Amino acid sequence: MHAYRSHTCAELNKSNVGETVRLSGWVHRVRDHGGLLFIDLRDHYGITQVMADPDSPVFSELEKVRSEWCIKIEGNVMARDESLVNPAIPTGEIEVFIRDLDVLGKAEELPLMVFGDQEYPEETRLKYRFLDLRREAMQENMKMRSDVVMSMRKRMWDLNFREYQTPIITASSPEGARDFLVPSRLHPGKFYALPQAPQQFKQLMMVAGYDKYFQIAPCFRDEDPRADRSPTDFYQLDLEMSFVEQQDVFDTIAPVLAGVFEEFGGGRKVDAPQDWPQISYRDAALWYGSDKPDLRNPIKMQIVSEHFAGSGFAIFAKLLEQEGTEIRAIPAPTGGSRKFCDRMNKFAQGEGLPGMGYIFWREGADGMEAAGPLAKNIGPERTEAIRQQLGLGVGDAAFFLGGKPKAFEAVAGRARNVIGEELGLIDKDRFAFAWIVDFPIYEQDEESGKIDFEHNPFSMPQGGLDALNGDPLQVLGYQYDLACNGYELVSGAIRNHKPEVMLKAFEIAGYGEEEVKSRFGALYKAFQYGAPPHGGCAAGVDRIVMLLADQQNIREVVMFPMNQRAEDLMMNAPSDPTSDQLMELGLRVIPQD
Repeated sequence: MHAYRSHTCAELNKSNVGETVRLSGWVHRVRDHGGLLFIDLRDHYGITQVMADPDSPVFSELEKVRSEWCIKIEGNVMARDESLVNPAIPTGEIEVFIRDLDVLGKAEELPLMVFGDQEYPEETRLKYRFLDLRREAMQENMKMRSDVVMSMRKRMWDLNFREYQTPIITASSPEGARDFLVPSRLHPGKFYALPQAPQQFKQLMMVAGYDKYFQIAPCFRDEDPRADRSPTDFYQLDLEMSFVEQQDVFDTIAPVLAGVFEEFGGGRKVDAPQDWPQISYRDAALWYGSDKPDLRNPIKMQIVSEHFAGSGFAIFAKLLEQEGTEIRAIPAPTGGSRKFCDRMNKFAQGEGLPGMGYIFWREGADGMEAAGPLAKNIGPERTEAIRQQLGLGVGDAAFFLGGKPKAFEAVAGRARNVIGEELGLIDKDRFAFAWIVDFPIYEQDEESGKIDFEHNPFSMPQGGLDALNGDPLQVLGYQYDLACNGYELVSGAIRNHKPEVMLKAFEIAGYGEEEVKSRFGALYKAFQYGAPPHGGCAAGVDRIVMLLADQQNIREVVMFPMNQRAEDLMMNAPSDPTSDQLMELGLRVIPQD
């Protein structure tokens, strides 16, 4: 028999009755039934009930055992009485009578309990992550994460992709976030960087003729944390392909992700990839107030400026006299009560707005009537035109925001989400995907008038070099994101592989030829030697698992995450370097005031 176990704590069943077995694991729970001791013994695979009475030679030792002690037992498998069978676990038909006990590791008083569903402060959970990870929910999350990665790998290999590894220590590259810099000992005063993504390397692989690449890639970005984003590092399914157009990338990655969500989504509906809509960036901002819309929510916002221009509602009428302003409506099916409208008005005030105009429709003495301050100010004809445009009726409402779209779109998007949630309009049993396409390449600073990149500077502009000779603000890129349930899961682009187009694109944003060659020298140089058209994308593994596990915070699906301050409370990182380390690197720390 093996030194520690003949079986795992999930293997034994009625067929093993009468056998002598050896099990090792953690004491999940101890129950003393007046002379009978029962222990739920837990390992990574499951739980087995073990027990002893005063006739057991180790009964007195067993009485000292406490929760989370690591023990080894040897004993005889017995059938449980039919009335005591536990159908909830695979080992529920048997129990093991303990003949021998060996304590492998005692546990001190626990800072958090593994048994049960108690809530603990995040600080405690992260400081004692090794205990937190023993909990059943965390074990299931981490197993799912591992299985998802395995599934992704298999699906990519089945599509004739090969996995190649790219460097972890590289040069600093401006890709939209702050780098983590690594000082060089051999080159004092110079720094490497941890890669924000394998972006340039995978493009160089395409130039090198490797056609199809993928990698489960670690990425490092010094970012402010959010519930759906790690502040330091994350993993992505990274891929690149040669001789492809945008639709080819969609047709490659969509079935992979759809398959993963069908496999691990717990039966929730996954729309077929051919049914995933392609929505322009501008339409997404207009209809949903976000470039990562939650399409489980059926609400679609509309422009209703014409109904308020020159109307009796002076606030909107005067606003529309200013250039670049508009009024948008958020339909609220079934939201037609003053109580709900007042609640949404309060939400708007919490977002820093004076309020949110509204109209709701109800049964009146002479049929349907519009109610609310806006209805009185703009009159019945305009109100009716708004109702018909939005397709609303009795019991429905509409909310209105105005100004320059960029100033209120985000608030409108959040209001749409709150309305959909509060009115029960969201289909919670579904994963709703949408491709967001036609991202603008440039934006203009309102104060300085300077043109700069709004999105990925390495995307191929639609129309190529000719498009760059017109109005920069009208130039769209072959850039795309995949949104699901309000989260961005995938980002990618068809790459700008032509040196002359690359130089012109950066010139518009104020980067001279020498600066481009200096900052992106490897790519620029490679493009001189027969670069193929290529494109790809990256899918966030952590975020995908978070959705599949039905979690609201990415730290629930990351094995050893940082806290909100980008600190590792368990390993005490970041930490102060020793004077010897600083001296060896030729560095000095300047105290901050």
